[in-house]
Amino acid sequence: MRYNPGRYGGHPATAELTLIFGFGQPRDGMDIGISKRMKRMNRGVLCLAAGALVALIANPSVATAQPAGNDAAVAFDGAMILIPGGSFVMGDDQGDPNETPKAARVGAFLLMPVEVTNRRFAGFVAATGHRTDAERSGGGYVWDRTWRRIPGADWRHPNGIGTSIDGKSDHPVVQVSARDAAAFCSWLGLRLPSETEWEFAARGAEGGRYPWGMSPPGAQTERRANFGTVKCCAPDAADGYWRTAPVGEFSLGASPFGILDMAGNVWEWTSSRFPGRPRLVVLRGGGWGNDPYGLRAAYRHGNPPDIGLDMVGFRCAGDPKP
Repeated sequence: MRYNPGRYGGHPATAELTLIFGFGQPRDGMDIGISKRMKRMNRGVLCLAAGALVALIANPSVATAQPAGNDAAVAFDGAMILIPGGSFVMGDDQGDPNETPKAARVGAFLLMPVEVTNRRFAGFVAATGHRTDAERSGGGYVWDRTWRRIPGADWRHPNGIGTSIDGKSDHPVVQVSARDAAAFCSWLGLRLPSETEWEFAARGAEGGRYPWGMSPPGAQTERRANFGTVKCCAPDAADGYWRTAPVGEFSLGASPFGILDMAGNVWEWTSSRFPGRPRLVVLRGGGWGNDPYGLRAAYRHGNPPDIGLDMVGFRCAGDPKP
């Protein structure tokens, strides 16, 4: 099942780019309409959160501020999911050294059910005139078994000059920096999630290794995520998509709170700085080029906040009104 597009709106380090692209395990490598599909999701995937305080906020004026200015046509009109506050064990004792398990707690917060799409980001750009860091710098990073900076790569041209997002309006926007992502969220009266919030939303209090539980996606008969080759790290079209997929495409991969695409598709910026590396911002979730190890809920990378990459996007969080 796919969400109806139209409303809503790290990466494996390389020898050359280790200081830029992360401190995880070195490895080689919605649009949301309040529609009939969303109503089916309310009865289906969201029932995974039975017993938890989970709500869809259909009226954004209750949950968020409207964008600044008078651009009502591109005002935020999507839904968000209320994640109840709770305690959990953050990390993975079978993961990287920086994933040492520790007790953590989060307060209640709101989170977009899927990643921000090209359509919604285009609305933001049209309303504000925002130019991304990749556009200003003249290029972004593209993954092809190693990270390469490609001139002309930006959110409209994810893999460089001659590429486009035609036909991909409901795919996650990429080639946006942490600063671009924060600007989009702020425009909606929202913010980026902290990495603690992100991990709790991905795995819940029970602490599965993946949003759907303990089993890696390759062990499932039906697809739960858009990810790469089982042997790291290259794109793989076995899930139906060579790189990005439409947001919300893999409903079987929902987290305990009904959040989709928390594993695979694209990495997601958070608001947190990487532990011990304050110049880097934490990314979570893995992407279309990662193996199952890289899709674990506890896996993290750190990148500079001013670069764009073709495997990195974001979603926004918010604070419930009293």
